[in-house]
Amino acid sequence: MKKCLAILVTIFLSSTSFAQWDFSASMGLDFKSMPNFRDYVNVNFASANNQISSFKSAVAFSTELDYKVAKNFAVGFEYNLQLDSYLGSLSNYEISYGLHRPSLMAYYLIPGAGYQFKLGGGLGYRYALLREKIITRTDYVSSGIGLLLKAEGNTLLANNFYALIGGNLRYDNTGELANGSQNIINKSNGEKLNLNSISVGIYLGVTFTF
Repeated sequence: MKKCLAILVTIFLSSTSFAQWDFSASMGLDFKSMPNFRDYVNVNFASANNQISSFKSAVAFSTELDYKVAKNFAVGFEYNLQLDSYLGSLSNYEISYGLHRPSLMAYYLIPGAGYQFKLGGGLGYRYALLREKIITRTDYVSSGIGLLLKAEGNTLLANNFYALIGGNLRYDNTGELANGSQNIINKSNGEKLNLNSISVGIYLGVTFTF
């Protein structure tokens, strides 16, 4: 019994010797393919010279808190918000959305003197809020799940502050947007509107360790 207790204490002490928190904040651009949304806008509301392309950029903001449980391993929680909008050039048409993407993360760490690399991935709940204005404004919501892979580099600036640069690959399945029992229907093909997407993102920010 004493030997088992000693082993558990040793494991706990060895893990806590590497324990450290990282808090980061960043801003970036996502280059996304969102075919259902693109087709809905292009067919129904976009003029010939104002079409949404196959890949469209969108701004994204992130905060993240990570806990290093060992020298080369960390777990964390990321909150990411993607924002995008479209304004019709020939009518009073507006459509915009916010896609909330919280995720549980796990990382392999490569630490060094004055730098740290992180490679990892995660998954989480997705919540979308879309606002469409044709004559009056209507709000629609949906929820689903998403996956992501990330690679990130941190370079020491001063004391516990680091500059970070990173990239990610995401798949988000948001489900069909609805206002109560009302969906948005693309009349050209009968499909219900969703914000399902694949995206590649780049971002810059800062990390504080404590």
